[in-house]
Amino acid sequence: MDFDEFFIDAKLHIDTIGRDDKYSDTYRYPYEPTAYAVLERIAESGYITKDDLLIDYGSGKGRVPIYFNDKVGCRATGIEMMEEFFSSAERNRENYRKKNGVSFVKTTAEAFPVPEDATCFFFFNPFSIEIMKCVMNRLLDSYYEHPRTMKMFFYYPQDEYVAFLMGVDELDFVDEIDCMDLFTENDDRNRVLIFKK
Repeated sequence: MDFDEFFIDAKLHIDTIGRDDKYSDTYRYPYEPTAYAVLERIAESGYITKDDLLIDYGSGKGRVPIYFNDKVGCRATGIEMMEEFFSSAERNRENYRKKNGVSFVKTTAEAFPVPEDATCFFFFNPFSIEIMKCVMNRLLDSYYEHPRTMKMFFYYPQDEYVAFLMGVDELDFVDEIDCMDLFTENDDRNRVLIFKK
């Protein structure tokens, strides 16, 4: 299927297109929405269902939570620290035709209290490995306080992310969704790594 980013944004009544790096620094990376073709491939994998609560770390303008709520029917929450992007996500949520089941929280990833019923977690390189380690500690603490199946999705992972994740004893690597064929450039980082707890 040919994915027209503008068409899908328009269909969902949202505006999420375009890269923005004015707020990026050593620890937090530029806003760049995950391609709809990648999101579709994840949705088709069956790993995310209508019974899940998806948390999107570094959700920017809200594409991932809104898309999965629309496509799969799951509840979804986006975590975003930058006021401008958070405001855009809130506007998108208001314009989104379904509205129910989508929320956004303005906070840092490190400070976000993981909901006890959150089951899926999405990352598109939103921040440094140092912050990732803090977030992972919060996720594991949440698991031990409220045991449940937790699925973590890492799109376009950096090498240091991969090395760290493979070394976390509590996580099991369960699958890789290859997305290289969706893009013209030959980049082996165009994949989604899936881990489970």
